[in-house]
Amino acid sequence: MDRILVLDDDKNLLEVIKMRLEANDFEVATAVDAMQALEIARQQKVDLALVDLKISGTNGIAVMEELHALNPEIPIIILTAYGTIKSAVEAMKKGAYSYLSKPFDYRDLLLQIKNGLEKRRLSREVSRLRNIVEGQYDFKNVIGKSEKMKKVLAKVGQAAGSESNVYLEGESGTGKSLIAKTLHVAGSRKDGPFVIINCATIPENLLESELFGYERGAFTGATKSKKGLFFQAHKGTLFLDEISEMPMFMQAKLLRALEDREFYPLGAEKPVKVDVRLIAASNKHMKEEVKRGRFREDLFYRIYVIPIELPPLRERKGDIPLLAEHCLRRIAKESKKQIKGYTPGALQKMMFYSWPGNVRELENTIECAVAMARHDLITEDLILPSQTIETGRLRPFKEAKQGFERNYIIELMELTQGNVTKAAKLAGKYRADLYDLLKKYDVDPGDFRVREG
Repeated sequence: MDRILVLDDDKNLLEVIKMRLEANDFEVATAVDAMQALEIARQQKVDLALVDLKISGTNGIAVMEELHALNPEIPIIILTAYGTIKSAVEAMKKGAYSYLSKPFDYRDLLLQIKNGLEKRRLSREVSRLRNIVEGQYDFKNVIGKSEKMKKVLAKVGQAAGSESNVYLEGESGTGKSLIAKTLHVAGSRKDGPFVIINCATIPENLLESELFGYERGAFTGATKSKKGLFFQAHKGTLFLDEISEMPMFMQAKLLRALEDREFYPLGAEKPVKVDVRLIAASNKHMKEEVKRGRFREDLFYRIYVIPIELPPLRERKGDIPLLAEHCLRRIAKESKKQIKGYTPGALQKMMFYSWPGNVRELENTIECAVAMARHDLITEDLILPSQTIETGRLRPFKEAKQGFERNYIIELMELTQGNVTKAAKLAGKYRADLYDLLKKYDVDPGDFRVREG
C-alpha cells in the first residue's frame, strides 16, 4: 500500500484529506509543521507527499527541497491558495511534480496522486533495469537516455514482471537481443536458462530438429538423441529472433507447442512438457506479414501479447554521443590503444548520418576508426570515410526562428491566397500582429491573390 505524507497547518483540511485518501486505500501520515513532516520522512517509507506552499515558520519549497535531500525520488504535489500560482510554478521548476489550487476537486487530487505514483514507479523500473543491464552485460549507456528509449525501458520494466509473451519489433541493429536479455534477467526466470535461436540462420530442414530435438534413429545420421532448444529453455526464456523467417509448417508446430506447453521431438512417441516464457523478435512489420499471408494470424496473436517497438538510431540521435563514447572506451581498451575521444567534426558527422544499420553499424564504424587511428583523437576522416555526409551548419537560434517565421508567413499567404483575415484565424493571431510579421519580412499579401481576367 502506498503511503502519502500530507503537510498542512490547517488541521481541518488535513483531517479531510486524510479521510479521503484512506477511503481510496492509501496509508496517510499527516504533519502540521515542517519539522514533523521531515521526521516522518526519515522514519517511514514515503511514496508521495502533499505539501502546502504556505507553512508557518517556513515555506513549502524549502520543505520540498529537504524532502528531496532525504529521497530525490519522492513526487511532491504543492497545495497552493489562489494568488500564489506564480510561486507554485517556481516550485515545479525546482522539482515539484505538480500543484493544485485550493479549494481543489478531490477527483483532481486523486488523479494527480495516481499519476505521480506511476511516474515514480516507472522511474524506479528504469533505474533498476539500467543497473541490471550495466551489471550483467556491461552495457552502460548503450540503451540511451532519449525520451523514446526511456519509454521503451519503462515498458520493459512492466513486461519483466509478467509471464506473458513479449514481441520485439525494430530494424536490424536496434538492440532487440539486448532487450530480450534484459527482460530475462529482470524477471522471475533470471536463474533459469536464456536460449536464443535465430530463425533466419538455420536451414529450413534443420529448424524443427534444432527447436524440438530428436530421438536416436529419427532420421539418417541420428546416432544419438538430442535435446532441442525448446527443452533447453525449460524454466527459463526462449528468444526466437527473426521469427518472421520461420517457415509456415514450423509456425503450426510452434503454435501447438505454445498452446499445449508440450511437443514431440522428432521420432518420439511421448510428448515432452515444458515451462517456457517466449520472447520473439523481427525486423519486419508483422501485421503486414500477416495481411500478406506470410505469417499465421493465430500464431501472431499468441506471440503479440506485449509488443515493444525499438526506435531506429536516426530517431534518437541524442543517444549517439553516449553510445559513441561507450563504444570507444570499450573498443580502445580491447585494442590497447590510448584514445581520449572524438574531434567535434567526427561527432558532427556521426550525428548527421542516418545509420541504416543502427547501433550495430555505429559500433562497427567506431571499431574501424580505432583500428585506423594514429593519434589520441578520432578525427572526421576516420568516421565513415567512404560516405559523403552533408552536415550543414547549425544556425543560431535567432536566425533559425526568423527563417521559420518567414517560411510560415509565406505558407499562410499561399494557403489563403493573400486573405489576411483568414490567415490570422488559421494562425491563431490578431490581424495587427500578422500585419507586423508581413511588414517585418517584406511579404506582400497582394502577391498571393488570384488575378482575374
